This record gives sequence, C-alpha cells and structure tokens, in this order.
Amino acid sequence: MTTPRIDIVHAGDLTTNDVGLWNDLRRATATANPFMSAQFTQAIGRVRRDAQVAVLRRSGQPVGYFPYQRGRWGHGRALGLGVSDCQGAVLPPDGAHLDAHHLMRACALNAWEFNHLESSQDLFLPYATGQFASPVVDLAQGFEAYETHLRSRSRNFLKSTRAQERRMTRHLGRLRYVHDERDPAVLRTLVGWKSSHYRRTGRRDPFDQPWIANLVHLLAGTDTPDCSGILSVLYAADRPVAAHFGLRSATVLSCWFPSYDRALATYSPGRILYLRMIEAAAATDIRLVDFGRGEAAYKNSFKTGDLVVHEGALRTTGPGAALHWLRHEPRRAAHRLVREQPVLRRAAVRGLEVVGSLRRR
Repeated sequence: MTTPRIDIVHAGDLTTNDVGLWNDLRRATATANPFMSAQFTQAIGRVRRDAQVAVLRRSGQPVGYFPYQRGRWGHGRALGLGVSDCQGAVLPPDGAHLDAHHLMRACALNAWEFNHLESSQDLFLPYATGQFASPVVDLAQGFEAYETHLRSRSRNFLKSTRAQERRMTRHLGRLRYVHDERDPAVLRTLVGWKSSHYRRTGRRDPFDQPWIANLVHLLAGTDTPDCSGILSVLYAADRPVAAHFGLRSATVLSCWFPSYDRALATYSPGRILYLRMIEAAAATDIRLVDFGRGEAAYKNSFKTGDLVVHEGALRTTGPGAALHWLRHEPRRAAHRLVREQPVLRRAAVRGLEVVGSLRRR
C-alpha cells in the first residue's frame, strides 16, 4: 500500500469530519484516554500557536492524525508535553503503513520528544529510552468488586479511610460529595491549593504559565462524550476540603490535578475524596481510572494494576537532531540516575523541600 499523503494544519483548524474520525479511531483502542481525544488537541490549539496536526490522507480522505508542537530549530514535542498524560499518533489498526522518518520530514521536524507515550504506539516505541508505571483502577466489574479487592489487598487502608470519614463528620459537619461541580469559584480554590503545594515542595508551579492556566479553565467548560473536564469536590458542612480536576471520556477517567485544604490534612481528605470519586466514576460507566505516571503512596494503595508509558525522542540526522540530543539527553540521563538510586532520590526530595522553605520566607 502507498505511503499516505501528509498535510499539516493548526490544531485549532480540525474540521468536524476530522473530529469524528479521530474519535472513532480512539474509541477502537483498548483505553480511550481523553488526553488523546480530538477535543484535547483542539483545546491545546486554542492556547498555543505552535500546536500542529499532521493529517494523513489516502485517496484524498483522512485516515489518521499526528498531533505535535513545533519549536525552534525543528525541535518537536508531544502535544501538551508537561501536562498531557497520554501521547502518540491516532492511526487505524494497520498503522496507515507509515514510516516514522517520513512523518518527521513531512512535519519539518528533526526531533520529536515524548514522556507519556502509550504502549500501543508501535511507530514510536523503538525510540523510547525509559518506561514508567501509570497506576490504574480497573472498574470493569463495578465498584463492589473493586471494594472487595481493596479489602483483600489494603484492608487497613480502606478501614482507616472510612474511619477518617466518620471523624471528619463528627468534627466538621456532614460530608457531601459532588462528582461534577460546575462552580468556577471552587476550581479557583483548587488551583490555589495546588499552586501552594508546588511552591511548598520546591517544584515549578505550572499555573504560572498562562497557557496551562487557560487550558484548565477552557477544559473545565468542555463537555463532550470523548473529552469532558470534571471537577470533583468533597465538602464538609458546605466547606470544600478536597477537590480534583481531571478529564474523562466515555470509559476512562484520567486524574490530573488533585489537592486539599492543608489545614485539614490530619483527616486525610484526599483519600476520602478519591474513594468517593472512584465509586461515583463506576456509577457513570467509567471502566478505568488512570492516576498517571509518578510514584505516590496513595496511588499504590488505590490501584489494581499498572499501565506502562514511555519517554524518549525520535531523532533524524543532521545538526538540528544533534543539538536536540545535546540539550536533552544529558539531563534525561541525570534524572534517570536520580530516580534509580534511592539515596540520590531522597537527597533530591530534600533539596526541593529546602527550596520550598526558602520560598515561604
């Protein structure tokens, strides 16, 4: 079969037919992650001028899509890299008989960097240099089956979370959970909590970048079957005590920005929120809750298993690709060394905590 023709369009210029085909292709995959939806790509296109889509055509008709961001010197990156938890191309089952280097040439790229590549992305997997667990909760059998799993695997965790619910009710008032809150004031409260957390722990606050702040508010108003922003909130006597903003498709809820009122940390409000959120997700036909790449004790307690995501870069040849290697690979290797050495990892965390404490002075 001939190589498809490739046209480049801005991510905000996808047609209605493109959106329909794109989402049809994604629904046919094992996990229809909302970060890979056409609507997420369109939203990125509204907040970033460098957001592009390679449209693959055969006999004049679109057959697949490759979203990306194009920077200086032909250096590309996965669309939304830094905030997207699922990356890759949207292709038919036969892969459209596409050659990765032909795709790079058509996009005028000499490198394409990714850090949350799906395991099903065979076109790019040969260029992965690391892989990471993305903890998930399998809800295919419903919440009762999941609760049974928790009792057998993390009985004390479930028991203590339920006890904290009762304790919070006694001390703060009746608890109320809203799965899909539409009050923008609560979203602002969550962003404030999350920003404080990033700064306190010495990390860069993504909400300082206008495009990320605008993207979150844009997606909060998105409500389609393949990508909807969903703000879940736990209230105690009408006071928000924990919240989470994520994205959902018809079957997958992707966790994104969770946080809680730090003054109430002794009640474990985040754990209570997640348990209620998972129960409500199951009741709305969600079959998979994806916590996203990254280690955290709460993820290990809630999860039923792991997906695998990959990081790396596809590079061509020439000075542009060499420059990309020099700018990125030494840093990536250093990060990998720190992750793989517990002593270095603990030292890095302590260093970030020092930075956070200096910020508060």
